[in-house]
Order: sequence, then structure tokens, then C-alpha cells
Amino acid sequence: MGSQFKILDEENMRIYLSGPMRGLPDLNFSAFAEAANRLRLDGHDVFNPAAANLEKWSLREIFAYELNWICREAEAIALLPGWEKSEGVAAELATAKVLGLEIIPL
Repeated sequence: MGSQFKILDEENMRIYLSGPMRGLPDLNFSAFAEAANRLRLDGHDVFNPAAANLEKWSLREIFAYELNWICREAEAIALLPGWEKSEGVAAELATAKVLGLEIIPL
């Protein structure tokens, strides 16, 4: 309670954190870290791709890994501000919608 992200009734959901990265300073890592921490404080398990140490992977390998996590593990996808401008988020969000995951705009 009290966190600005406390919008889910269910506790301990497995949430994939999605947001813009490419072209942003430090790949937007600080925004990802802050959102992941707040969601974890609310009792959720969060996959934070900015903390997954995938920077040396090819874009194809990164998306394969992330979409696999969304398909196999996620119950919800949380969207960081600015997500509307990201092609990567569009792919992640489309996958989440097809799977019927909860969509959480932050």
C-alpha cells in the first residue's frame, strides 16, 4: 500500500517490465530499476530486462529470451511511461495481449 504502483488486487504476480530503452540515456535503466523496486515492494515478482545483463546479445537473441519469458512466466506486463514510442514494447505488448495477460500502465 502507499506505492504509486499499487493498482493490483492480487499479490505476488509475475510481472514483465516493459518500456523504451534504445536511444535513451543509459538505456532508461534508472526508470526500469525504480519501477521494478516499487512493484517488488508491493509483493510482485518482476522480470526487469534492464537488469538481465543482455547488452552484449544480438537484438534477435534478446527478443527471443524476453518473449520466451513473457510466454512462459508472465501473468502481467507493466508498461513504463513512453512505451507508446517503442517498437520493442509493441512486440512485447502484442504478445501479452494475445496471451490474455493483465496490462498495467505505470
